[in-house]
Amino acid sequence: MRLAKVISGGQTGVDQAALDVAIEKGLLHGGWCPRGRRCEAGTIPQKYRLSPTESVEYDVRTERNVIASDGTLVLHWGPLSGGTAWTVECLEKHGKPFFLVDLQRSDDRAKFELVRHWLRQQRIAVLNVAGPRASCHSDIGRLAGDFLRQLWDPPVAVPSATKTSSTQP
Repeated sequence: MRLAKVISGGQTGVDQAALDVAIEKGLLHGGWCPRGRRCEAGTIPQKYRLSPTESVEYDVRTERNVIASDGTLVLHWGPLSGGTAWTVECLEKHGKPFFLVDLQRSDDRAKFELVRHWLRQQRIAVLNVAGPRASCHSDIGRLAGDFLRQLWDPPVAVPSATKTSSTQP
């Protein structure tokens, strides 16, 4: 069985790239976003099937997405900071599996196999994808999208027992 769903918070950069590639690849997508569908560019586009939290704070939606997923793929550029560092703190707090990919070094084909192996080993059916917003690195959305297209081509298979969470949006 393949990856069942991709979730993300809808912020510019990595979040929206992950949702766009999920849509392209025919994967279910969703996640939590701040009340009012707030992002640094204004409002998160309606094409993304996101559920607003009760709060306008980004930290709230980040933690909700960590909880709602089976694990998180963190795509970043260099040292972790800001919301990306907060995501890892939430992952550790909730004991959730995660895999860090520094996109500065992502051209190694072995990296794709390592991520695919992690997805299978951890039985990730609902994958949270997180990373920096566009204002942190102007090209991060394109880089994340390119990485995910290669990662999900062919689509990722997960073991037959699909895990779902009652807290997922």
